[in-house]
Amino acid sequence: MTEKPRLTSATPDPIDIAIGSRLRLRRLAMGFSQETLARALGITFQQIQKYERGTNRIFASRLFHLARTLHVPVGYFFEKIPAEGEAPTQESADRDRGAGSDDQVGALLGKSDTLKLIQAYNRISDPGVRRQIYALVRTVGDQDQIADIAS
Repeated sequence: MTEKPRLTSATPDPIDIAIGSRLRLRRLAMGFSQETLARALGITFQQIQKYERGTNRIFASRLFHLARTLHVPVGYFFEKIPAEGEAPTQESADRDRGAGSDDQVGALLGKSDTLKLIQAYNRISDPGVRRQIYALVRTVGDQDQIADIAS
């Protein structure tokens, strides 16, 4: 059995980084600032920053409260983290190549217009209207992509 090299205290654990990334994505998707989320938990926004970067480990009780505040199951933070010794899935390989990576999603959600669009879309209660809006946006996006290819 090979022994893993010990991480220094200056090096965040990859699992803490992955959990922090999921925290950031969900916070942005919910439209919360770091300050808003911190206030809801009774901590400082600097602590949220450290959690999101993976420099501070999130203890189980805090993770539980984060999940409740962000309306996700605790397991949400562990999705897409392969178990030790587990072979990477095609999904994780795509993510590693950049297709749909957390960084790309985070960059997209970091744009004010994108976030406002998602929040407005999520407020629409009629599923039929939501499907129509999705179809419209997809059609316009497809037309723009065709125009880009043609030029």
